[in-house]
Amino acid sequence: MIVLKATQDKVLSVLQSVAGIVERRHTLPILANVLIRKNGAQLQLTTSDLEIQIRTTAELDGDSGDFTTTVGARKLIDILRSMPSDQTVSLESAQNKLILKGGKSRFTLQTLPAEDFPLVQEAANFGPSFSVPQKVLKELLNQVSFAMAVHDIRYYLNGILFVAEGKQLSLVATDGHRLAFSSATLDVEVPRQEVILPRKTVLEMQRLLSDKVGAIEMQFAANQAKFSFEGMEFVTKLVEGKFPDYNRVIPKNHKNIITLGRVPLLASLQRTAILTSEKFKGVRLNIEPGTLRVASNNAEQEEAVDELDIDYAGDAIEIGFNVTYLIDALTNMAQDMVKIELADSNSSALLTIPDNATFKYVVMPMRI
Repeated sequence: MIVLKATQDKVLSVLQSVAGIVERRHTLPILANVLIRKNGAQLQLTTSDLEIQIRTTAELDGDSGDFTTTVGARKLIDILRSMPSDQTVSLESAQNKLILKGGKSRFTLQTLPAEDFPLVQEAANFGPSFSVPQKVLKELLNQVSFAMAVHDIRYYLNGILFVAEGKQLSLVATDGHRLAFSSATLDVEVPRQEVILPRKTVLEMQRLLSDKVGAIEMQFAANQAKFSFEGMEFVTKLVEGKFPDYNRVIPKNHKNIITLGRVPLLASLQRTAILTSEKFKGVRLNIEPGTLRVASNNAEQEEAVDELDIDYAGDAIEIGFNVTYLIDALTNMAQDMVKIELADSNSSALLTIPDNATFKYVVMPMRI
């Protein structure tokens, strides 16, 4: 039976859309495979790592009929990548094997039975579904994902908090040293729902979401989230645990406010970061009326100093920061101007976009 027949680029893009979560080596060999299910003319591809499951439906020609099997996902992708993009390829089933043909090439691949493939058990009771444009969710994820923790023992920090309430969707990430908050308006009112998406899910969503016009539909359950977009269905386990109260972390009423160009500030920080030491990425900011001075030094007693003219008439403040934390935030903002609010040299700083309450970034100072 011919399972599918289409051009290389078409087959490859469908496969790549589900294969991001597949590990090459797995304790459970079948998890390195993609589940192929043919139903009439419709083809369904599913991958899983027991925590996340991605399914996509496509129409790729071939014989109509019912058929299921599983085959190595990465191997199939590697073979397809080696072929010209406009070449017609076909996948045929023959005695527990799949034969991939393209031009004068022929590859015989081993399969594993479809009934052994461990599908994720979907939660019985999802909350109400709501949707946002894909582009909006992609922007929200980009604005906060860099602040997620990596391998923190406080496992609830290794991900992003999603809070849907009323007509607002807010995303929050923190690693304990900094916190990023971003929000967007929903078309419909939803009851309050709060879930923590794992880091791997966030990275995969960022890879899959596009700037296209289409919307992404979301549903949350107690231990699962479900996303549907562009013929894809994405189900993921959630991180259990209590996320810190982010509202208490975001400073209010800091009296010293500087508004300046994001690009000049970013360039200044990148220059001075060159002479920070590998372990200790500290820079000193000296803020006084009219001037912002950025300085760094390292163990070799080298020093960098950079000055920016600013429109500022508040208190003189000297404050230290991990320069990476500032660069991360400024790199992931697209706006021309940035607003920095400070209280004193021991309090955390708040970075926002002027006249825009949808993005907030809090960074703790460091002793230098």
